[in-house]
Amino acid sequence: MDAAVDKAGGSAETGRGFLNWVERMGNRLPDPVAIFVAMIGVLVAVSVIGSALGWSAVHPVTGEELAVKSLLSQDLLRQLLSEMPRTYTGFAPLGMVLVLLLGAGVAEQAGLFAALLKKAMGGVNQRLLVPSVILIGMLSSHVGDAGFIIFIPLAGMLFASAGRNPLLGLVLGFAGCCTGLAGNLLPGQYDVLIFGVTQTGAQLLVPDWSMNPLGNWWFLLAIAAANVLTGWLVAVKIVAPRLPSWQGSSIPTPVVDASLSATERRGLRAAGIVALLVALAVASLMVFPGFSPLYDHAGDADVPLRPLFGALVGILFALMLGAGWAYGRAAGTITGHRDVIAKMATGLTPMLPYLVLIFFASHFVAMFGWSNLGPITAIAGAGLLRESGAPTALMLPILTTASAWLDFLIASGSAKWTAMAPVAVPMLMLLDVSPEMTTAAYRVGDTVTNLISPLNPYFVMTLLFCQRYLPQMRMGTLLAATLPLAVVFYLAGMAITAGWVALDLPPGPGASVGYELPAAVSRAN
Repeated sequence: MDAAVDKAGGSAETGRGFLNWVERMGNRLPDPVAIFVAMIGVLVAVSVIGSALGWSAVHPVTGEELAVKSLLSQDLLRQLLSEMPRTYTGFAPLGMVLVLLLGAGVAEQAGLFAALLKKAMGGVNQRLLVPSVILIGMLSSHVGDAGFIIFIPLAGMLFASAGRNPLLGLVLGFAGCCTGLAGNLLPGQYDVLIFGVTQTGAQLLVPDWSMNPLGNWWFLLAIAAANVLTGWLVAVKIVAPRLPSWQGSSIPTPVVDASLSATERRGLRAAGIVALLVALAVASLMVFPGFSPLYDHAGDADVPLRPLFGALVGILFALMLGAGWAYGRAAGTITGHRDVIAKMATGLTPMLPYLVLIFFASHFVAMFGWSNLGPITAIAGAGLLRESGAPTALMLPILTTASAWLDFLIASGSAKWTAMAPVAVPMLMLLDVSPEMTTAAYRVGDTVTNLISPLNPYFVMTLLFCQRYLPQMRMGTLLAATLPLAVVFYLAGMAITAGWVALDLPPGPGASVGYELPAAVSRAN
């Protein structure tokens, strides 16, 4: 049923529905680069006003008073101009994108990705393709931002391989990657990162509180199940019918026939051997006596794998480059090192518009931090939660909503939580809510807005991937496709959060919804 819908759908309908209005208004927006330029102008004006009016907030950890700084001040203007190259090249997503695309360009153009997708097609039930892509997108979040860069275009290719609209695959892959930090089958590196921030806030009230990286596991499973099921329904009933129809394009796409040729099978065997060698090399760098750079034996016992997490981008680059080269040599699509270098260069070509966008996006993010408007906004939002006096079952959904809205101002989930946690976590502990449950509620709001936030660089990247199949596609069409998913994920997350508190369900192993302060802390408060 869903296959027929997304294959024949079209957004040329002239109905008066809300999503048609969103699409029309979105398509009237200027280029994303121009949007960031305008946002920088607004940011400068707000910083000047805030500085003149003396806007400030007290940092809940350091006790330092944070005041809004004017971006037109002598010091910040000097910083803007002198650090412009560093601000651009130091923007974290930029380095990840370029490094991974160097490897992915070889793997894709050599034919490795196409062969892998054809092999995968043989075992995929077409009726389950939509939920499978959402779920795999969630799992890909365990490799950090690399999941967006690698999996989203593969999702489009997978749908095209099945003879279905690749635009739907791209949208669903993007949705899965975005929400994987709040709903997943397994905890991952983000759980360690986010609970590390939670611990900082909790220890302001209870100094010996230590994080439990598994503290959200059961909650993650519930959110994952809800997002897969609701996303499946919304994708089939709402998103697919209104996406522009696709009849094929000039970019290389695997054919619908899922059978592998003898050459392809030979290439996959060679790629598999290289992948095994890379895995063995990584394992040896974790366990080799006296030389284990990917395992921290002397550091924090809670995060001994942090070096491995930090090296994932480099490992994935080596894996895709090596496996792609091996596949190409065995399949005859690569004859020498010059072919490899040419494919690396070609792999970067589709990202040229992204490089232009990131110049302005990186400066907006940096200037927002220089002005202190980001942490001050987060601290003020947490203060409003404290003053609302709402019951716990309502307080946590309020936190979820605040997290979602603040995502338009602070794109990084960990950076936003760093500013909010020192206020929100101890405040809710005093209201008998555990740090684990507070973290779970925050994560729901932090992820859904990424689907529609212009501050999310991967929203624009997804649009660029869509334009490879449909060059005339614009931001409004993508926004109208992701908005229904964002809304249903938000509503499902709110309902699950409120129900979790009402039923007093444990959010994870060794965790609970409620929290009882130690006696000494209770007496002090």
